[in-house]
Amino acid sequence: MQIRWRFKLQPNIGQQALMSEWLVTLRKHRNYCLAERQRGFETNNQKSDESVMYYYGAFSDLDSRIEYGSYCPLTCPVVKHGVMSSGLTKNSKKHGLIWGNANDIQSKRTTELRSESEWYSRINSDVLQGNLGKLDIAYTGFFQHKRGFPAFRKAANFKTFQFKPGQVKLTVNRESNQPRCYSHAYFPGLGTMRYFDSRTIPVDADIRTVTVIKEADGWYMSILLNLPESLPEVTEIETVKSAVGLDVGINKLISLSDGSFIENPKFATNKKVRRQLRIRQRRVNRKVKGSNNRKKAGKIVAKLHKKIADKRNDHQWKAANKVVNTAEAIVQEDINVLAMKSCCKPKKQQGRFMANGQSAKRGLNRSISDASWGELFSKIAWLALKSGKPVLSVNPKFTSQECSACHHISKANRDGEKFICENCGHIDHADTQASRTILRRANLNFVSKDIKNLPGDSRKVTLVRDDSASNGKQDQGKNRTSKVIPEKRILFEQLSLQLFD
Repeated sequence: MQIRWRFKLQPNIGQQALMSEWLVTLRKHRNYCLAERQRGFETNNQKSDESVMYYYGAFSDLDSRIEYGSYCPLTCPVVKHGVMSSGLTKNSKKHGLIWGNANDIQSKRTTELRSESEWYSRINSDVLQGNLGKLDIAYTGFFQHKRGFPAFRKAANFKTFQFKPGQVKLTVNRESNQPRCYSHAYFPGLGTMRYFDSRTIPVDADIRTVTVIKEADGWYMSILLNLPESLPEVTEIETVKSAVGLDVGINKLISLSDGSFIENPKFATNKKVRRQLRIRQRRVNRKVKGSNNRKKAGKIVAKLHKKIADKRNDHQWKAANKVVNTAEAIVQEDINVLAMKSCCKPKKQQGRFMANGQSAKRGLNRSISDASWGELFSKIAWLALKSGKPVLSVNPKFTSQECSACHHISKANRDGEKFICENCGHIDHADTQASRTILRRANLNFVSKDIKNLPGDSRKVTLVRDDSASNGKQDQGKNRTSKVIPEKRILFEQLSLQLFD
């Protein structure tokens, strides 16, 4: 089983400057190699799904690349699928030309570049080659139709570099009487630096790759560990004895089918935080572009966003643990969060655009992003996988409008957080009954405990004939041919519902 743990680093000033320099050089190296491959791909005369193969030889050295600019070697039209002279094809072995793909050529020229440039010589060779390897993975994935064409990276989007297995050495100095435990890690080319030992790495764990990450509040290292134990087998659906349905929302982050709730703190959308973000972002906009004061103000905003993200991440892990420990199986909605945040369609009228409600929907989109349902479902799936519990996804269509008792679907059933079925009179919290509907749609065959509901009143009225006259109990002075009475009584004081005929 492989897991990834993150630890906070404490580098000195010199190490921070050196790592920042590495990021700048690695980003430029990646963008240059990507531009070279892009121009080489454009010279391919045939539209093929295979990567372009190149001829390279003595003309592909570093001096020739400088002399001819960016047109040698990868952008040279001497490619496998391109047009080449017959003489060059016949005499390819004579002139020392061999086949090679872009990754092999750039890998060899990167080694040559380290001996020529002082900036590249400061970077660890494995880190530099690994940077090129990640670009090759992204570039190959484009030809395999797995993802789009790789994009050029800005400084804000390039914050990591990776060491190969066995390069980083950890020295654990943990003492039981210390509230804060620090250990040391040795990085090739950077030296030894302290890190906060927030969790104990198992002795039998095999350390694989180590990724150094730059965040707004400092530097971190992410360690990929290979543990000897394996994940437990997932319990079969037929043997499940208990299950819980989940309904996610804005006011309540999670509503469980057992009647409990997990609140949504709204870390980024509450009034206090939004005011802080608005003020601090305004300070950034008032600074001169490119100035140091603007960079300082931007760091303050980034730290606030990092603090909000950490709070949200911690709350979601606690919520996911509570959900997984509730039952033996979890049933959730298969919702498309990206589609829920889509923009409203524009309305055209006489050459201009009319109001389409996008301004009002912007607040809903902000709340959905703050709730981060996708990350929450990922955490629940991971914890359930570690516990061997199955996670089922059902169709979320009409779960908030369908009655969990009689399965009647109507938009009028729901009034805010109150739910009262107009067909059978079932009364419940709207989010709770939605979670029970989600649980029912999973079609799990086990005996669940009957949940007692309050007696309800149907919104439909029925004409009922009064037979009291046959018993000799007729009231005089009143015409009682029929009267309208409800089917059931409703507890108005408890539910604060008002029904109108």
